[in-house]
Amino acid sequence: MGQYSKIFKSYDIRGIVPDELDETVAEAVGAAFARLTGAPSIATMHDMRTSSPLLAEAFGRGAAAHGADVVAGGLGSTDMLYYASGSLGIPGAMITASHNPPKYNGIKLCRGGARPVGKDTGLAELQEAAERGVPAHQGRTGTVTGRDLLPGYAGFLRSLVDVSGIRPLKVAVDAGNGMAGHTVPRVLAGLPVKVIPLFFELDGTFPNHEANPIDPANLGDLQRAVLEHGADVGLAFDGDADRCFVVDERAQIVSPSVLTALIAARELAREPGATVIHNLITSRAVPEIITEHGGRPVRTRVGHSFIKERMAETGAVFGGEHSGHFYFRDFWFADSGMLAALHVLRTTRLLARYSRYAASGEINSEVTDQGAATEAVRQAFTGRPGITMEYLDGLTVTSQDWWFNVRPSGTEPLLRLNVEASDEPTLAAVRDEALRIVRGS
Repeated sequence: MGQYSKIFKSYDIRGIVPDELDETVAEAVGAAFARLTGAPSIATMHDMRTSSPLLAEAFGRGAAAHGADVVAGGLGSTDMLYYASGSLGIPGAMITASHNPPKYNGIKLCRGGARPVGKDTGLAELQEAAERGVPAHQGRTGTVTGRDLLPGYAGFLRSLVDVSGIRPLKVAVDAGNGMAGHTVPRVLAGLPVKVIPLFFELDGTFPNHEANPIDPANLGDLQRAVLEHGADVGLAFDGDADRCFVVDERAQIVSPSVLTALIAARELAREPGATVIHNLITSRAVPEIITEHGGRPVRTRVGHSFIKERMAETGAVFGGEHSGHFYFRDFWFADSGMLAALHVLRTTRLLARYSRYAASGEINSEVTDQGAATEAVRQAFTGRPGITMEYLDGLTVTSQDWWFNVRPSGTEPLLRLNVEASDEPTLAAVRDEALRIVRGS
């Protein structure tokens, strides 16, 4: 019982292989998922980790044993799984641990139409069913059929962006030995783009660096390649290629808030007056630019389930997060790093105009009592002139020239700090004071 409670997270399943997650567990989850959804068919895909093919096979075996026909897509990115689920109208399972170290693996699940499955939308029931054991299925056994989904996925993404407007470009791409090494060549094939490939070899041991581009340390190879080759832009993807990060022609890291604003402007040009979702720790520039382009900005909590829920509620055309996740209504409200990358390739010369403020990026502090540390911050800033506070997700403290948010990690004893200010000196002063309080120093 404890094994399942340890690996079932808020949005997916993730654990160490084989100690916490093995083929027996994957088969049980597959059986429980087939029973939970009652779907006649389920799609599966897996990443390049050594354990992934066997876990995908086990999941499919469990689902088929309970009457579901399994469309086994084989190697793919997480957004390719969303494509399969959306285009076929069936639930899906992606075997991946994204950017986690090699000893981990996991399962991301969605219902038909790529609708997310989280703790409040089926994952808790799934855990309970897997723990107690799924009753034997009375009826036909499903089939497992392999299908190459890469051509359809690539063609669909290219249909959502006017790729005919992409000018000749030299683009450095760091796949991090992850699934972008599989998808980028097909998606960009035939475009006027010269790709400088970094670490396209699929290798779940991640021999070069972590496939986690939110950490600036993992962008160093890409930055050097951009300068060495005189590239117009650099793209970096995480292990399952659902997140995209960008460095510009000067090898400067481009904030995901800049990309959110850029893509929002493009989508609003196509659909004036549309709603765009952004989470509460994106730059102030994001709602400003959305409004300036005639759109309606809607602010939400951090996390893909909140973003997707609000997008579905409002019919938003697009949504962006600080973590490099970008969501598209026409992609079933799901996130796609590759689709975001295509938008970037259409507009590389315009990146600078969407950056307006100084930002700290996310700073993590290990704290024993996250609540007490947050309360200490609240008390320290309470009563100061011009200060407002809100509690949509953690604590956000706002002044005229700056704001910051502190919020707890859902999986680790960490408090995450994000600061933005009108200029670098103000940013440094607010960041340092907030960190001193959080860390008790």
